Amino acid sequence: MPRCPGAQEAVDRSRARAYAYSYSYTTPDLSIVLASSRSINEGNNHVELTFHFLSLSRFTCIGHYSPSRVKRPLGLQAAVPAPPQPEPIDIIELPLPPVAPNNHTGACDFSLNPHQTGCIGTKSDSFQAGDFTPDGKHVVATVEFVGAPAAPSPGSIYTGTQLIMIKVDGTSFSNGDPWKCLSCGVPPENARSLDPSRDYPHVARNYQQVLWGHNILECGNVPLNSDLCTPNKTHIYPIYWPAGTNTSASPREMRMHPDDVHMGWSSFTAGGEYSYYGRVQFNPKPNSGKLRVPRYDLVDVNLLVQPNGTAPITVHGSELKIHDEAITIGELRGFSGTGDEIIYIGSTREANNIDLFAVHIITGVVRRLTSHPEYADPIAFSHDNQWFVTMDTRGSDRQMWMSGVRHIPPIIDLVAVTAASSTRNNGARRFFQPILIDRYGDRGDYFGQQVNGEGDGSNGSANDPNWNGKADPAFSPDGTKIVYWQSIVTSPACGGVNPLPCPVSTAQGGRTYRVMVASLSGRKPTSPAPVFDAPDKIPWATSFEPGATPPSMPSIPAGNYTLYGKASGFAKATFSKNPLLGTLETVSMRYTNYSDDGEHYVNGHESVTVSISPADPWANHVDWFSDIVQTGPVHATKKTGPGGFHLSINALENIFEANGTLNTTIDGVVYHQPLNYT
Repeated sequence: MPRCPGAQEAVDRSRARAYAYSYSYTTPDLSIVLASSRSINEGNNHVELTFHFLSLSRFTCIGHYSPSRVKRPLGLQAAVPAPPQPEPIDIIELPLPPVAPNNHTGACDFSLNPHQTGCIGTKSDSFQAGDFTPDGKHVVATVEFVGAPAAPSPGSIYTGTQLIMIKVDGTSFSNGDPWKCLSCGVPPENARSLDPSRDYPHVARNYQQVLWGHNILECGNVPLNSDLCTPNKTHIYPIYWPAGTNTSASPREMRMHPDDVHMGWSSFTAGGEYSYYGRVQFNPKPNSGKLRVPRYDLVDVNLLVQPNGTAPITVHGSELKIHDEAITIGELRGFSGTGDEIIYIGSTREANNIDLFAVHIITGVVRRLTSHPEYADPIAFSHDNQWFVTMDTRGSDRQMWMSGVRHIPPIIDLVAVTAASSTRNNGARRFFQPILIDRYGDRGDYFGQQVNGEGDGSNGSANDPNWNGKADPAFSPDGTKIVYWQSIVTSPACGGVNPLPCPVSTAQGGRTYRVMVASLSGRKPTSPAPVFDAPDKIPWATSFEPGATPPSMPSIPAGNYTLYGKASGFAKATFSKNPLLGTLETVSMRYTNYSDDGEHYVNGHESVTVSISPADPWANHVDWFSDIVQTGPVHATKKTGPGGFHLSINALENIFEANGTLNTTIDGVVYHQPLNYT
């Protein structure tokens, strides 16, 4: 390597400025990652840093360095601070358009809305709150207007699925309402061939565009909240992914990078779900594909799979190996506050425990964000990159019966992960609540703070357990507020054969959804961190040209293997495959004094067999037998009844239907599985 005068000092100084400059971060295992193709000026010396990985044992750079010096000044033990203390949080509900009694033409009359700016329904399958505008004074939401008067009434434009902006400071727009419709009345020639997906609304940081499902709404150079942003000036363009020569693939859950240029998304295929990253490029006159209208194309697409990368679990002879460094993006959930990391649901680190991870866009280094045994999914980072908020089932005990025993290696998830990720919901009902966590994630006994944890739990209160969080939460740009939305449990998740009585909504008009804003009242405003210079080509990903086919998922051969604990003991594993599908069917584990940390010891056995219908890969039936005992700081058991536990569940429907029992006991506290259909 060439010498680089001053590199050592640059390393030392870069750590102090790491989070502001977004090219360094600390992983939970206390290693430092410097992801950079940046330059640092040290006096008269120009130091070119291309650090990629730094730990106690390995330090790679271009320049002069001293490994012995690196250990001390970087202060690895101090790199991850002590967990933050709980903070005061005040919560309000945002106003929405009034509720109409039905969806008949004219039901939204002057008595309900004197301004004739629309009404919404009691229930809505399309409602979804989005994030803040860059000024922090508004949030956006997808609503479903109903009961509009017939044309030519001015109120006739307030119909169907639309995008609105809501004031969060108690003021009103010039129309007299605390909301303004951004998409209503847009001329047909300004909104051609729109994609029906209108979910996850997100305001670009340039304040001139909104990602609205698989469409982009913009108002030229006019800020979206301005009275000058009128329907005639508004354009809505579909997003097009030319995965084939003349076809568009089906992206889902699109997330915009903080640079307003790049995008991440996921897509279902016959072989499973894959995630992608690409650049958004306006195409005013497309000459290919079936969508020959002005559109935004997804170009320079990367499949977020590492070519010849390490799988999370591999076989070496008769030995199993677990690779925490493996990049396995199950479903993309967004980006960090600066955009230097991709956030995703990844392969489990502990049996049945579904968690969130971050992978650096340049280095591919992975860090685990959540580790609580409950299920985490929707997530958003603060703009200063110091916090994130996730929708999580922690506190509900929804998953503890299955995932509560920690420090069990995730081998059975080779066949059980679909079931483990599907029991978190009861049909349309979520058990999520917003959890505030600092950027370093769960660690030790720190599992964040429930944003709406305070209150008496009464009907309609901020912490009413019958109101459950939905995707996605978001921070205000200055980090002092969080917006999230909830829906109340409704039939069939309550009432009828379900033992939970259906609650009565206290929201205006009895609607079943609401938007909440949490003010972090003890905080001072912060400035957004500089946005990471994201590349078009991710070094560790796979270029994905139109017409390409995703690779098949890696599979472990049938056989008998041994997994050795990092600290002590071992586990004997037996894998068998379905002779027709060629996929793993049964995983059996027998643990003997197994420990990865030298504190928690696992003994006993566990076996899971999965049956998958070739006609529907999302429908799983599992036969589960478990008799696990854990000793150490925590005494825990994970046991099935005499006849085992037998669960049928569809990952797209999430209806729990089981025979037999699977219970977890932790220090004397017993966690039972949900009742069927609950």
